[in-house]
Amino acid sequence: MDKEELKENIDGNTTEETELDTQTVENDDINQESEDKNLTSEKKKEEKLTPEEELEKLKDKLARTFAEMENQRRRFEKEKEDAYEYGGYSFAKEALNLLDNLERSKAVLENDEKLKDTDALKKIIEHLDIINSDMLSIFKKNNIEPVKSINEKLDPNLHQAMMEIEDDAKEPGTIVQEIQKGFMMKERLLRPSLVGVSKKKVKEEEKKDPKDEKNQ
Repeated sequence: MDKEELKENIDGNTTEETELDTQTVENDDINQESEDKNLTSEKKKEEKLTPEEELEKLKDKLARTFAEMENQRRRFEKEKEDAYEYGGYSFAKEALNLLDNLERSKAVLENDEKLKDTDALKKIIEHLDIINSDMLSIFKKNNIEPVKSINEKLDPNLHQAMMEIEDDAKEPGTIVQEIQKGFMMKERLLRPSLVGVSKKKVKEEEKKDPKDEKNQ
């Protein structure tokens, strides 16, 4: 291949590359023009809204804003009410330990052989009962009251069964013993009552092992 042919090939390739670059630029320009037209068309559509349509659009936005504000107000009011109604919930729950300790102290003193039937014990028990009554009175003023248990049907929402006690005089599931008193604060449970519930007595025949009867 001589120099002239080589030069012609190079010139031809250069021309083709130039044409391709030109075509690419033209395509980019066409795409940009198309995008600009679409944007212009959308803007025109917005501009074409009638005053009535624009008013309805604003009304809708305003209604949504007011609805959101109302929901926030209701949430705030609910949180404020809960804080006011149950703000002392944790404190009240801890204060129940004082009542428990009074009950335990009373039981220990009453079972002390050295103190039984003494005037000193009677006076101490009287003072403990007064303190216990005062605390229950303070609780009641703050809407904290004991859960009813004895002779009530076992309610899993209020009571926790710790044992079963044979008692034919009561229907099965009736509370016959209160191990620890439960308390409510308005409609909230501070703690459940720990109780013993009745069950039917097992007959002697039922207690026998069937295997033993077979062996006999």
